[in-house]
Amino acid sequence: MAVYEHAYKQYLGKLTPQWSRFLVIPRHAFRDVFRSKLFTAFFVVCFIPLLIEAILIYLHHNVNALAILKVDVRELIPIDASFFQTFVNLQASFAFFVTLFVGPPLVARDLRNNALPLYLCRPFSRTEYVLGKMSVLFILLSAITWVPQLLLFCFQAYLEGASWFIDNLWLASAIFIGSVVGILLLALLSQAVSALVKWRVIASATLLGIFFIPSVFGEVINNIFLTRWGNIISLGALMKNVSAGLFGTFIRTTAHITDFDGRVSREIIMNEPPLWASWFVLFVICAICLALLSRKVKAYEVVR
Repeated sequence: MAVYEHAYKQYLGKLTPQWSRFLVIPRHAFRDVFRSKLFTAFFVVCFIPLLIEAILIYLHHNVNALAILKVDVRELIPIDASFFQTFVNLQASFAFFVTLFVGPPLVARDLRNNALPLYLCRPFSRTEYVLGKMSVLFILLSAITWVPQLLLFCFQAYLEGASWFIDNLWLASAIFIGSVVGILLLALLSQAVSALVKWRVIASATLLGIFFIPSVFGEVINNIFLTRWGNIISLGALMKNVSAGLFGTFIRTTAHITDFDGRVSREIIMNEPPLWASWFVLFVICAICLALLSRKVKAYEVVR
């Protein structure tokens, strides 16, 4: 097609830095996400456990509040590694449901409507596209997991003193690493599933099945063979195992073997799979998700 008018000019406006171009995706995605009143309400509910956690920390250092409530400080939950681990795991459960709502349509919508050429025809690489889509979940899940947890850790350190902060600084790293690993797993899984399925409802059901169906089979294996190695195929159990390793609270389960008359004949101590095995399985899952995204995220697709 011939061009008769040469009125076009070079763009002279301010250029977006190359390192932050992927952030244009979450900036527009958040408008669609928070347009839903149901999701906005659920996202607010996700902060209720954090409020309870803050109240428990505050009560440990407020004698007047304890006197008004007539509560003995010894009856309160101790502020230790198990305390923070419990709330980290609880927030991880909320993060899963946020992912279930937000994650599946991010890539599936673009693939279903053949929108990838519109992204990749610009100075925008496939890596930046994937990072942009993952950053939507990373920002949302960080807002309800490690960011407020670290603020509450600092709140506890402020009330307890500098010595407590120095002695328990490793808890901050456990909160951060455990939360970030869970966020990366959820983000990669949701993007890989949505890239394969391309339909939101089916992708959400698939993601739900990936988490719950292996957990059921793993529990069946544990009960039949009196072991905990069935947890190696359960994503939820893997994350709890990694979290227990970071917080230093490994779980030891005791199985009671009973005779026909109901008496306990012996006990079997069942330990969780080794920490290195849990990390290895999570690494393999993330690598598979990255390979699937690399295969599916293309500007065009040849259909035979």
